[in-house]
Order: sequence, then structure tokens, then C-alpha cells
Amino acid sequence: MNLYEQQELTIYNSLSKSKEKFNPIHQGAVGMYVCGPTVYSNVHLGNCRTFLSFDLVFRYLKHLGYKVRYVRNITDAGHLENDGESGDDPILKKARIEKLEPMEVVQKYTVDFHTTMAKFNALPPSIEPTATGHIIEQIQIVEKIIAEGYAYEKNGSVYFDVLKFNEDYTYGKLSGRQLEDMISNTRELAAQSEKKNPQDFALWKKAEPQHIMRWPSPWSDGFPGWHLECTAMSTKYLGTQFDIHGGGMDLKFPHHECEIAQAEASTKKSPVNYWMHANMLTLNGKKMAKSTGNNILPNELFTGENGVLSKAFSPTVAKFFMFQAHYRSILDFSNDALLASEKGFNRLMEAFHSIASLETSKTDTFSISEWRQSCYDAMNDDFNSPILIAQLFEAVKFINSVKEGIAGISESDKQLLQQTMSDFIFDVLGLEDSISENNADGDKLTGAVELLIALRNQARSNKDFATSDQIRDQLLAVGIQLKDGKDGTTFSVN
Repeated sequence: MNLYEQQELTIYNSLSKSKEKFNPIHQGAVGMYVCGPTVYSNVHLGNCRTFLSFDLVFRYLKHLGYKVRYVRNITDAGHLENDGESGDDPILKKARIEKLEPMEVVQKYTVDFHTTMAKFNALPPSIEPTATGHIIEQIQIVEKIIAEGYAYEKNGSVYFDVLKFNEDYTYGKLSGRQLEDMISNTRELAAQSEKKNPQDFALWKKAEPQHIMRWPSPWSDGFPGWHLECTAMSTKYLGTQFDIHGGGMDLKFPHHECEIAQAEASTKKSPVNYWMHANMLTLNGKKMAKSTGNNILPNELFTGENGVLSKAFSPTVAKFFMFQAHYRSILDFSNDALLASEKGFNRLMEAFHSIASLETSKTDTFSISEWRQSCYDAMNDDFNSPILIAQLFEAVKFINSVKEGIAGISESDKQLLQQTMSDFIFDVLGLEDSISENNADGDKLTGAVELLIALRNQARSNKDFATSDQIRDQLLAVGIQLKDGKDGTTFSVN
């Protein structure tokens, strides 16, 4: 029997604005699409938080026994500034600044994205399609939407007719925006002169002569609209209707709203059963922004080379910190909060590693099976990682009380405790074992210092005291002190 048959998972659906019991379209299988990065710069922490939130969802669904097809795209064309409607393509802009081919920019920052997510121990998606790899599918969807009467061509560009669509469907149902309000609040922009209405959005844009990235289409040499890419890639790999679509809160409007409209216009079906949105990250109580300097990149966090934090923090501590807030809550990064999180994480890992040496007794003073279910209850409640972490610390308290002889645990419960802690810390939260890492690093250090001690002993026996002293002094300079005694030389790390 699979775990998902024993647990009742509920998900907050942004479309219904309520928590709903999760019932996948196909029993035992889940299709999930998450909007990936536009690869024109180093991935920032806010993006990382979104992708780690959906890594948690992916991991928990797999842990429950679902077969999950997780699709997360790479936007490597068509994402214009101003919500993908006008202005420069950021990839082309970066290519001009760095004097590179656009695909060199794409490659450079795709590699950075993958490297950063690997440092966070995020699982790669099942499929990672690119926008440029799906131009044909995007053209086919545009043709369908035109054939259904919900799009029009103007001067080689194709626009989605929002007013016409709204006669038959509801544009704005995800974001809760009323089309009438959007119309009254819109001012006419020069770039919108081709459109019938300012609310209409581009499905295909005719490329200007200087635009390098272009493809042939029935309407012009041009490039796809940003919103269209995700519709094409999600439906190609997950079908016209699938279970979960995720992304950052900032994508709810217009990006996801437009995705729904495109899918309904081309297939007459609502594409997604559960829409999920991760909230934003702030830094010291303010929005992260490069322009104000209130910004920190993941590598600056890991190395400590930044003007914001007092020290470096490991990827797993940063991830643990992020999971101490619910994915739908705003989370504020600060030095004090990260320091507290690091202490808590180390306490958690020390307690986990001490389970193996706990003395068992015939009497249990803590119901491990009930506690275990409370961990599942937390994750079943819309992936509530802060409540899960609170439950893990309940186990830490119990482990410490057993160590002190105040509480007792049976052998079978000890095994269940160890397995449950391992499942939720490593499999579900995807944290990495810092104590084992430190032990491995310690073994390497010991081996290196013992080699230097042997070389120093050889120098001393050869009466080469200059080399002997140099080895001792240079080790001391990096915090390693040698101590000569009657049983040989030992060392300590300061």
C-alpha cells in the first residue's frame, strides 16, 4: 500500500483561493509544471526560494509514492521587459553588454542556475524544456487560437483578443481582477498602437531588423510571446489538463492569467487543477533589488563575500531557514535570523546522530507513531514546512530527555524514530548531513596534517631544523598547533 493511500494531502489552490483535497487526474501519478528562470543573469535568492518550495512539493509527492513528472522550463527567448509585452529582450540586452551571442548568455546563466540549485541539493526536474526548442508547438497554438476567433494578426504580429475571449470565458479569474477595472485603469502606450485594446497581449511578435533571435512563422520572422511558451511546453509534456502549476506570486498576473486564457481558447478546457504560488523574499525588511544595493546572490551568501551578513552560511542552513516559513508567507532574510537558524540546524543534526547511541528500555514515554503522523499531518496541510520543523524539534527534546535518563524508548520505537527523522530531514526537506560532511572533512584534514608531521620528523632527523620549524610555524598560522610529546607529535585545531 502506497503512503498516498494512507495520507490525505490538501493544497491551497490560488484559483479557488481555498485549501482543497488533492486528487490527481491519474491515480498514483502527478503532472507538475513550474515556470523556470529567464536566463540572462545569475539566479537570485528570491528565485531560489520559489524553486526550493517546489522541490519540497516534488520530494514530498515522491515520498508519498506518487510517480511525478515534474516539468520546469528555461526561458531563453521572448521574455520582453514590462511583463513580456514591450521593451528589450533581457537576453539580447545582456548579449550586447557582454559582447556575446545570445545563446552564450543563455548557456552561461543556465549553468549558473543548475550549479546553484545543485548546491542547495534540489532535485533536477523530470523534463527541462527550452522555449527555443518548442517554436513549432508555439506556432501551432497561435494558429489554433486564431482559428477559434480569439486572436488577430497586425503588421506581422499576433495578439490575443482579451475582450472577445471574455465574452465566452472569464479573463482575470486567477488574479481576481475585473476586466472592466483593467480597462478603466489602462493608459494607452505607444507600443500598444497595433492592438485593438490595451489589455491584448502578444502571442507572436514581428522581429525588428536589429533583433537577432528570430524564427520564420506564417505571419513574420519573429519570436513567440513569453506567456505562450509555458502553455506550449506544459501541455506538450503533461497534456491539455494536468494537476499542479507553480511559480512565484509575481507571475500570477499577467503570466499565469494569460496561460489560462491561451489554453482555454485553444483547447476549450481549463488547463490546471491546482495553481500554487510561492511568496517573495525580503532582505532586512525591504524588497531585494540590485538598484538599491539591498541584494545578495546565493554565492555571496555561501562565501560570506557580501556587505550584508556577518559570515558565510552553508546552502543547507539557508535552505533550512527558508523552510522555517511557509511557502505562501513573505520571508525576511537577516543576519540574526540566519544565525539562529544555523544553531537550530546544528541542534537538529546532533540530536539525529545521537539516536543510534540511545539506551533502550521496555517502557515508552513518548508515542513515536503519533509523533510520526503529526509530521505527515504538517506536510499534508499544504506542505507546511514550519510546522514539520517544529515537530522535528519535539523529537529533539525527547531525544535529549532519553539521553538524560528522564524518558525511555523501546528498540522498535528507536528504529521508527531514526527512520522518520531521516525521511523528513533528508528525503522530504532535502537537507544535507553537515555532521557527516564535517567528519569527512576532518578525516581529510587529519590525513594531510599527519603527512606534514611525518615530513617534519624526517627533517628533524636530518637536522634540517629550518624546514622543521617552517612546517610548525606555517601550520600554526592557519590555526593548527603541533604538540611534541614522549609518544610523538599530536595536533589540535584552534
